[in-house]
This record gives sequence, structure tokens and C-alpha cells, in this order.
Amino acid sequence: PYRILVTAFAAWKLFLFVIVVATCVGSAYDTSAAIVVLDSSDGNSTSFPRKVLVRFASWDAIYFVSAARRGYRFEQEWAFGTGLPIAIRGLVQGPESALLETLVGVVVANASHLLSTVVLYRLGLFVWRPAHHPQGSLLALIAALLHVISPAGLFLSAPYAESSFALFSFTGYFLYARSCLSSGPWSRDGFVVLAGLFFGLATAFRSNGILNGVPFAWEFLELLLSFTSALFIGRSHRPTAAVADTFRRLAALGIGGVAVAAGSLIPQAVAYQQFCSGSSDAEAPGGDALQPRRPWCEDYFPSIYAFVQQHYWNTGFLRYWNLSNLPLFLLAGPLLVILVKSGSDYVFPPARARPKVEKKAPTAESARLAALLRSAAAAQVLLAGLAVTMYHVQIITRISSGYPLWYWWLAGMLIRGERLGRGITMFMVIYASVQGVLFASFLPPA
Repeated sequence: PYRILVTAFAAWKLFLFVIVVATCVGSAYDTSAAIVVLDSSDGNSTSFPRKVLVRFASWDAIYFVSAARRGYRFEQEWAFGTGLPIAIRGLVQGPESALLETLVGVVVANASHLLSTVVLYRLGLFVWRPAHHPQGSLLALIAALLHVISPAGLFLSAPYAESSFALFSFTGYFLYARSCLSSGPWSRDGFVVLAGLFFGLATAFRSNGILNGVPFAWEFLELLLSFTSALFIGRSHRPTAAVADTFRRLAALGIGGVAVAAGSLIPQAVAYQQFCSGSSDAEAPGGDALQPRRPWCEDYFPSIYAFVQQHYWNTGFLRYWNLSNLPLFLLAGPLLVILVKSGSDYVFPPARARPKVEKKAPTAESARLAALLRSAAAAQVLLAGLAVTMYHVQIITRISSGYPLWYWWLAGMLIRGERLGRGITMFMVIYASVQGVLFASFLPPA
């Protein structure tokens, strides 16, 4: 299976690379990437290999590369997660070079995509255990292959955060699944805390990683409700060990949930110190001059991310609902429907909508695993809802790449030979191909 995954991955990446090379025949629609990445003083700055590399630095990749080179200097740059710039900066040694940082960003993105494919396969084997589900191995393999050809396309090869987000997100789900299936209470709690740490890293790369906190909140509330109801209906004389296990589990879930949120809160705390220090004026991040204290510093919950998303990128509740953006809603429509349909099928499963977690009588472990799948489905549906109401809706085609449930749903359709499953897969390939041409040419949508 691993050889199949690596071979398919290499073939797909070669196909996308050929697309990028082909776009170099003409000029890009926008030259921002070339201005940022290429050094005009270098006589080789116009060499063909460098031109190819520049095509990977289109759109938001410019911000990630710039932040990796000299840190977050301007306010609007805080709209982009700090994880990838920190990773690139940690790997690049020696004098600053935007070209080298772009190359390292491409390597990080592709390596993360490959590793996330392997982790998704391992996660699938763990969730759809072949001992309990006859086609579990095939389902896990097909889902991982679908992640290879994700509609995110070239975004998973460029200096973007999506592939790293997927790697840490899938790893977090793998650890959480290990927690569900562990028999010992201490190992269960340890795995859930580790899951929170990896989900926190995912959040540091992409802010929508905060939705990975849903499984923690889901189990926390279920456990708390069950514990308190047992007390009120007269079963208060529970063994001391059981009470201790309950409180320890609640503490582990709380720590894991805080770790998920920390991936967003820590960078925002750093930004607050950078822009909001002092009573009325603060030192400009890139120089010695004083700048007025920013308005978001006075908010009850000061969040630079929320402010710049609204102020610079015009995101917010229904702000994207303009007639001119209708084509983008239509473009995002297929993925939105897939996310909602697959998520709802896991929460309210119709006949044959998904493979069953276990053929035998459910055990405590399988019940916990089923609850994890339902909470992951809820997070996926919530993502689709936020994309429609709050985000630039077209980004759903790339940020959906880090959510495992819809891959399993589609893999199940393909195993059952459903025509719709084949149609969705063909759409993914065509969309990623066309999107690759547009991205490398610095053309929308992005």
C-alpha cells in the first residue's frame, strides 16, 4: 500500500509540475511574486529554474515567504498563520534569500502532503479496522489516494499552510482515535492530550484548526452530563476510582482543548505585545517611529486576526454575499455539498451511506470511536457553514483538504461502485488541473 501511495503521489506531483512549467511560456498576470522572490541584482535571477520556482509563490504564498524572511512586519500579514513562516525560518540557515525560502516552503509543503497521505492511511486502518470491517484496508487506501488528488491541487505544493495543516490535523485525529481504543485510562488520557498538542500545531498553521476542538468539547460535555445526571438520579455512590477516572478524563480533555486554542491565542498575544504596547502609541514593528495605538487593541477581546480579516480582507458575516461573488459560490458549491452531505451521513446515517464502524456488538471502545466520528462530522459541517457565511467562500476547495471524513465517505461510494462517487473523483481531478494553471499564472480564484 505504501508503494502505491508514493507512486501515485509522485505521478500526481509530476503532472502538476508539468502544468507549472507550461505556464512559464507566457508571463504571469501579476508580477508580485517575481518582485518579492527574485533579486534583480543577481544576474541569474531570470534563469528558467528560478522562473519556475516563482510560479509556486503566487497569491498568499508571497506573505508566507515574506514573513519567513523578516518576520511579521505589517498588520495585515497577521491574517496568515505563523506556523509555516516559523518552520521555513527554522530550516533556512545562512543569509536571507527569498528564493531559498520559497524553495524550502515548496519542499515543506510537498513533504507534508506526502506524510499527511501516509498518516491518513494509517488513521483509516485504525478507524475502519479490517478485523471488524472486511473492506477497511481498501477504504483506508482509497481515501488516502483521494487526498493525493485533493481539489486543493497546487496549493498543497506551494508555500501554503494547507498541507502542513492536514499533516498535523490527521495526526491529531490518529492520536485521538488511539485514545478511544485504548483500554487503560492513563494511556487514553495521554493520547488525548497529545492529540490536542498536534491539533494546536495545526491551528498555528491555519486558524480553522480551532474546529478540531469540537471532539474535545463534544466528549467533555457528554462525560460531564453523564456524570452529573448519575449524581442527581441517585447513583452518587460510585466507586472512588471511577470518580477519579472521570475527573482525570475531564482534565485531560480540558488540557487538550486548551492546547488546540493555544495555536491561535499565542500568536495573537505576540501581536498584541507588538502593536498594543504602551498607553496610546506603540513603536512601529519595522522602525523607530511611533504609530497610533490600533483600534483593535481597545476591543474587549483584542484579536488582530479578527480585525485584519474584516478590515483588510473584508471577511465577516455575509460580507461576501454580493452578486459579483456569485460565480465563486457556484465554484465552491460542489465541495460545500460534499462536506455537508458526508458530515450529515455520519451524524444521521441512512442505509448504506457509510461503512459501519463495527459489525459485532458495540463495545465501550467502539462507542467512543463512533462519538469521535460524529464530532468530526459536526466540525466538518460547521466548516462548511462558516465558509458560506464568514469566509471567502472559494477557499473551501483547499481548506477542506485537512478533514478526513469526506474522503472516507467518498471512498465508500467508490467501493460500492456508485456513479456519483466516480463523478466526484473526476471533478476533483479536473478542478485541480484547471486550478493549477490559474494559480501558476497568478489568476483567480485563490
